[in-house]
Formats: sequence, structure tokens, C-alpha cells
Amino acid sequence: MRRLLNTLYVVTPDSYLRREGENVVVSVRDTEKARIPIHTLEGIVCFGYHGASPEVMRLCTENGVGLSFVTPTGRFLARVQGRVMGNVLLRREQFRMTDDEERALPIARSFITGKIVNCITVLRRGIRDHDDTVDSEGLRSTEQWLVGALEALDACTDLGALRGLEGSCAQRYFRAFDDLILHQKDVFFLRDRNRRPPLDPMNAMLSFLYTLLAHDVGSALETVGLDPYVGFFHADRPGRPSLALDLMEELRPYLADRLTLSLVNLRQVNVRDFEFRENGSVMLNEKGRKKVLTAWQNRKREEIVHPFLREKIPVGLLPFAQALLLARYIRGDLDGYPPYFMN
Repeated sequence: MRRLLNTLYVVTPDSYLRREGENVVVSVRDTEKARIPIHTLEGIVCFGYHGASPEVMRLCTENGVGLSFVTPTGRFLARVQGRVMGNVLLRREQFRMTDDEERALPIARSFITGKIVNCITVLRRGIRDHDDTVDSEGLRSTEQWLVGALEALDACTDLGALRGLEGSCAQRYFRAFDDLILHQKDVFFLRDRNRRPPLDPMNAMLSFLYTLLAHDVGSALETVGLDPYVGFFHADRPGRPSLALDLMEELRPYLADRLTLSLVNLRQVNVRDFEFRENGSVMLNEKGRKKVLTAWQNRKREEIVHPFLREKIPVGLLPFAQALLLARYIRGDLDGYPPYFMN
């Protein structure tokens, strides 16, 4: 298993990246704020518009470091990458499988199986840990509905039916998600899942964390030689990393949803960490982004035993581990793709 390196998150809006030797230098108004050796990084994410010098882009591409640009709200803008070094035979097989719905359907079903199982686990943990506080009856009702949906997956004989079932599961899950929010309910609530733009602090945090997860999953897929833009479940669309979105489905509840709940329920974020705009949109401000990013990095350093690989790995390597298993399946080394099931 590869070593977990760091991701540099640049959150100050007027930051600029330049190169000095083998270092990435972060400057704000011509004042140096940080200097990071390129060999310690696996990715850079910039939340702003001032950008990076061509030499920094060259340094990143030469060292296999993904450089992504997103808006302050977390909406993806662009990604800089070097030559594609993956196995062309693996990618050609990926393309063949995605073009054949009969072969694509089992993989897509595995992604959604992982997502539903992990959503059920999030609800069960809420009941277990806060039975006297949450609406246990309502959560159990949603849990049982999701269990039924899980059993109905095999009846989905085409991708359209599978997408419809997944959409219904997401609606039911997020409808129950609000009951898992235990504190600061005047600010933090989830009436429905909304984005582009988010309309409340919970949706703002979820969208922000999903963007971070998409970056890590996309980088992992490229590392193992797969094309993150050609997916099995999400339809191809120009500029959309469909396979990264596919692989994210099973990881969202574990890596993003639970972290969002922890930040709120432990009162690590509050209303002062958000910007409320006149058009009704809500986004994390610079202070809020730093809080969430710190929690995200700490979470990635925690260790787990991967249930399929039977190996202890940092949480941050989960996207790589799952991308590796997916590549093995596409190559024919595994009989099926094993989604990640959280404990």
C-alpha cells in the first residue's frame, strides 16, 4: 500500500503559488506564508482565483501532484495534470465495460450497495449513541426502508432503474439526517439536500466536503491508471468526473456525512463560520474552511483495518484502496468489485 502524503489546501482568497527550487511557496500580497517541499505533497487545492505560476504547474505535473482550483464555495473549476501514465490496456477495458450496460450494471450496483449499507450504518449509530435524544422510531423507519431498497437492488435490470432507486434512497436518508443533528438546531438543519448554491450551513458543509472527497478520489483513480471521467453509474457529461462520482457514493456517508455531524454536534463550528449572501446562498467563510479542513486532515490520519484487504491503513488512503480494487476487478483479477462497508 502506498504512503499517505499531504494535501495542501490554500484557503486565503488572494494567495498565489510560485516555485522556488523543489518547493511550492504560498504568498499573500507578496509576503511568503508557507513553503512546502513538493515531495511531501500528493495534491494541492486552491480555494481562490489568484492562481499559480506556470512553473508551479510544471513542478506539480513532473511530480505527479494534482493541482485543482475550486471556488470559495467548493465548486470545481479546473485541474492541472501531466501526461497520463496509466496502463492503456486497463483504460481500454474500462471504456469497453462502460459502453456495455450489461457489464457496467454489476459495478454500478456495487457502488450503490456500499452507499446504502453505509447510510444505514450512519442511522444505526445515531440510534445507538443517542437513543434518548433522537427520534429513534423515525430513524428506524428510514433504516428499514433502506434495508428494503437494498434487497430491491437485484431487481434493477438497467441503469435507469438503479439511478431511480438511488435517488429515492438519497431523499429518504437526507430526510432522516436532520434528526441526527443534536445541537445548534436554529442554525444547523437539513430540510432537503440542495446545492449550486447551498442554501443553509449543513448543505454548505456537505458540498464543501464532497468537493474535497472528489479531489482525493479523482487523484486515486488516476494513480491506479483509470480515467476518472468515464463512469459506470453516472452518465458521461463533458467536464464531469463520472467515475470519481461513482466511487464517491460508498464513501460519502463515512468520510463526509459523519464528519459534518461531528463538527456540528461537538460545536466545533458555529454560525460565525459561515457567510450568508443576499441571494440566499450560504458558504463557509475563510475561518470556517480552515476549521473543516483541519478536521478533514485529522480524520484522514486515523487508522482502520480495511475489511477486504485485511490491512491497517490511514483513512485517507481509502479512496486509493478502493480505486486499486476497482482496477483489479476491471483487469479480471477479482470476481467482483468489493465496496467499502464502514464498521
